[in-house]
Amino acid sequence: MLPQEIIRRKRDGATLEEAEIAFMVQGLADESISEGQIAAFAMAVFFQGMTMDERVVLTREMTRSGDVLDWSDLDLPGPILDKHSTGGVGDKVSLMLGPIVAACGGFVPMISGRGLGHTGGTLDKLDSIPGYSTTPDNVLFRKVVSEAGCAIIGQTGDLAPADKRFYGIRDVTATVESIALITSSILSKKLAAGLQGLVMDVKTGTGAFADTMEMATELAESIVAVANGAGLPTSALITDMNQVLGRNVGNALEVAETVDYFKGNRDDRLHDNVISLAAEMLVLGGIAGDAATGRKKAEDSLANGKAMEAFARMVAALGGPADFVERSVEYLPVAPVIVPCLSRRSGVVSGMNARDVGVAVVGLGGGRRRASDGIDYAVGLSDVCSVGDEAGSDQPLAMIHAASEDAANAAAAEIIAAIQVGDTAPETSGIVHKRVTGDAS
Repeated sequence: MLPQEIIRRKRDGATLEEAEIAFMVQGLADESISEGQIAAFAMAVFFQGMTMDERVVLTREMTRSGDVLDWSDLDLPGPILDKHSTGGVGDKVSLMLGPIVAACGGFVPMISGRGLGHTGGTLDKLDSIPGYSTTPDNVLFRKVVSEAGCAIIGQTGDLAPADKRFYGIRDVTATVESIALITSSILSKKLAAGLQGLVMDVKTGTGAFADTMEMATELAESIVAVANGAGLPTSALITDMNQVLGRNVGNALEVAETVDYFKGNRDDRLHDNVISLAAEMLVLGGIAGDAATGRKKAEDSLANGKAMEAFARMVAALGGPADFVERSVEYLPVAPVIVPCLSRRSGVVSGMNARDVGVAVVGLGGGRRRASDGIDYAVGLSDVCSVGDEAGSDQPLAMIHAASEDAANAAAAEIIAAIQVGDTAPETSGIVHKRVTGDAS
């Protein structure tokens, strides 16, 4: 086969054969196909799209380009489950959800990513914990999942390596925003993790990649259809990202909020997001018969402390302090400048551009403009307001944690511009907008 002929066929709108897709993926993995040809192929797919059958084949082939984890030899007494989020601002759900599902009898080998742009990355949050390793070898990874019930780590070079190269090329050729390619990128890594069930958290709103409900629905339906077509039972929740999720944004600050969450201090919207996803995972894994039962099991794991214990075991097993939950304040880095961000007028918070809030945190040093950038784990925002909260001289929009006063002042200007304060609060909907399943229910 010739890659240029396959590119031409896709450019002209043809449906590719399974062998043609397999050939392109093999060329990705062994680098026998040039970056220019891969970029052209990505652009052809970007404009012409892929059928669901093509997406299934592409996902399967990228999964098979590296190792596929097998958990059967461990005889685990529960299902292998995971969740994936399309990303948002203040989205620390994974840090809470993995331990909750583990405490309920599931096993969660969660392979997560780093932040880029305005969205935070789960691995960056965990890197703020002294000693925590997000890059264990497979032996330790399997051991932690088996003994702690969950392990949150980064993608290794052995899992879906074709996707890793493909994404790098897409990132610099303006072809990231392809539903077909996003679908295969996400699912190839999840299938390689040897899962028995996956729940997608597809964010929509000002702080999300899918900023419209239409785009979020298209992405959720694609992922659910392709995952189930590839043999991985999957459902999705489309959730709101029109304001910061939780109260803190920034790596160490979000870990601190996670510890507070396990201790009972919980933001309502964040909690609803976490519990809704937990119920979905427990039903998918056969641990709960319905969503109501799943929600109760998840709530019980928080009330009896078992979820917090699972989080503590995971942190310690991956190199973090054994007493991290008890002494997190002493372990987490603290910014030298902490100041309130005050609204220019008194009133009620009537709207928020969550993306711009995330950009302000990146400007503080809490995220990356480029993949090679370093991160200041201490900076960010705490006590961020929610829509409907009062704002005024004694009610800050947020507390800014910065490396310098100049950085804090710059962030304050961005935050004030991103958060609208009016006379009345708008009506707000629940955090879960829609559920998407393989049977279209």
